[in-house]
Amino acid sequence: MDTLIILHGWQSSKEKWQKVKELTETQNLRVVALDLPGFKPENQLDKSWNLDNYVSWLKNVLENFSNSSEPFFILGHSFGGRIAIKFASKYPKKLKGLILVSAAGIKKEKTFRDKVLLKTIKLAKKLGVQEQASQTKGLWQIIRRVFYRYVLRQADYLKANPIQKEIMKSALKEDLKPLLADIVTPTLIVWGAKDKITLLKDAYLMKEKIKNSQLEIIDNIGHTPHFECPEILAKKIKNFIQS
Repeated sequence: MDTLIILHGWQSSKEKWQKVKELTETQNLRVVALDLPGFKPENQLDKSWNLDNYVSWLKNVLENFSNSSEPFFILGHSFGGRIAIKFASKYPKKLKGLILVSAAGIKKEKTFRDKVLLKTIKLAKKLGVQEQASQTKGLWQIIRRVFYRYVLRQADYLKANPIQKEIMKSALKEDLKPLLADIVTPTLIVWGAKDKITLLKDAYLMKEKIKNSQLEIIDNIGHTPHFECPEILAKKIKNFIQS
């Protein structure tokens, strides 16, 4: 029996993938959605993890399965895609197939607008616009929100706890593009055509760099195909695994 491991995205959980799990699981395919450490009250971390920590954690989880000698299929969505990419480049023999759904990991180049915003933030700091100053707190909050929304493009950062913020900053600093060419595992890349979080150009780049890969673009779908079109996503997953 084959096993598919699902790694959810940032601030998500295994429950968010329940519908896809139900639609994908068969007599010949066991589907296991995991909770990534650090995103639920019961699995909070006492210190920040980087991607290597998550990869080591995943390796230990897989080794605890009863049929751990058999290679697995791994699906990574968004932040989970970062982990999946790094795992696939490091442990190819442990994988039978890799599925990247709106996967993060491509470090974005700063646009002219981004550079202007960064200079604005630096200038604000020089002028004494500090978060602790009550008279300027409102302005500082606006600057922070603009920075994380338009420069990092990660609005969830503001909702994260301190350790989660460190995890995100560490992940955003790491560009996984150089690892894509090292992936030899058969790979399915699935992307929503209207994804505004991980842009479609990242999907084309992954398709170009990962040698044994295929790209499936879903029209009129954004960053969460597991919510927006679970039936279509499940069908693409099953077709890939059964091919």
